[in-house]
Amino acid sequence: MTKRLDKILRILSSERKASVADLTEKLKVSPATIRQDLTVLENGGFLKRVHGGAVLNESDDISHRMAINYGIKVNIAKKAAEFVKEGDTIFVESGSTNALFVKEISGIKDISIITSNAFIARSVDQGKGCSVILIGGVFQQESEGIVGNLAKICIENLNFTKVFLGIDGFTMDTGFTGRDMMRADIAAKIVERGKEIFILTDSTKFGRINLSRYCNLEDVDCIITDSALSDTYKDEISKVTDLIIV
Repeated sequence: MTKRLDKILRILSSERKASVADLTEKLKVSPATIRQDLTVLENGGFLKRVHGGAVLNESDDISHRMAINYGIKVNIAKKAAEFVKEGDTIFVESGSTNALFVKEISGIKDISIITSNAFIARSVDQGKGCSVILIGGVFQQESEGIVGNLAKICIENLNFTKVFLGIDGFTMDTGFTGRDMMRADIAAKIVERGKEIFILTDSTKFGRINLSRYCNLEDVDCIITDSALSDTYKDEISKVTDLIIV
């Protein structure tokens, strides 16, 4: 993705909508160039074109959610990539930050990526030496997640060390939670099987409570998030597990 496209996503992430005129002024390029850029981003599923500009899509589709806090998520993904080494076998669960994360690690030699999400599987550049295992199970069309009992059986029969997990919410009382009960069931099984558990999430998820629990704070080895996390959460989390702020 070019720097200009990245800047457009950052502006939309902050403001949720932007006109061609505003983007032209901020990025110092022609309206025709902005329109071309918006078409590229719309084709990628990042936004929706509207008369005179564009808005962020609100959907459970990962490509749509990647555009929200895009720059922050890229920074989290880059930091998480530092924990992946040549020869690792890792499990990457669903989530927009995880989709950006697999792009960052695709150049590492001889790694195997197991995932429960078809979008993430497609995001991996296998031409650079990565192998991808997409587990079987029930396919959720909008999120492209794989869930259900068959998915759990697949996880039980696979060996992996590091787990990279996305979440929808966290509080000290509820632990890590998600909106979807079936996805939460898979996430809990992944955490149970993994040796090192990494949570990749932007700070907006802290303080939210969702329907289903993934795991407790004590189950996690490292949380990677952004600097907008409140001091209260920073202090409480740091007492229990590693916290990395980007």
